[in-house]
Amino acid sequence: MEVKPTRLCLVRHGETAWNAESRLQGHLDVPLNRTGEAQAAATAAGLATVHFAAVYSSDLQRARQTAAAITRDRAAAVEFHDHLRERNYGAFQGLTYAEAAARFPDDYLRFKQRDPHFTFPGGGESLAAFAGRVEALLADLAASHRGEQILVVTHGGVLDIVHRLAAGKALEAPRDFAIPNAALNWIEYDGTRWHLVSWADKRHLESTRDELPNA
Repeated sequence: MEVKPTRLCLVRHGETAWNAESRLQGHLDVPLNRTGEAQAAATAAGLATVHFAAVYSSDLQRARQTAAAITRDRAAAVEFHDHLRERNYGAFQGLTYAEAAARFPDDYLRFKQRDPHFTFPGGGESLAAFAGRVEALLADLAASHRGEQILVVTHGGVLDIVHRLAAGKALEAPRDFAIPNAALNWIEYDGTRWHLVSWADKRHLESTRDELPNA
């Protein structure tokens, strides 16, 4: 008997003012800007006829607002989960990339090189720990929704980990794929491993901003 795969549609939150300023957000709670609100509405329209057995979202405001727009006309309630949060960038949070490079040149170099064991000053997460958090949650979702299709609203850093897991790419490898705000990213779990179905589908959007490197 053929086992039906579990399918996830993952959406990065809509744009924020800090995205536009190339500013690291991490766990800081930044709302959508007007462009982000329009992107969330467009994503809702693009998914209007797609059924999801459940909807999960990061508990940070920019993701919550995006999830609220997508589910406004749906019966399903959104389940918020802190494991879907962006990576904690420690002392880098609130800084632009240029400011982080100027204030913490050695740390910024390790960040840029995607050193899996580098931990940000000020209590941030290492890339390895962050990846472990994301992969554990995906495993839980796959176990809870065997053969179902679910929606996940999250952040650029989380999607970076998801793509690498599904495509079999190393954490340290330079990113060679896009992570646009409010685009649609589909993966499947066949009972053994994750697979990419489609990535960075932004046909429903007028404009969108790609995630910055390593973020």
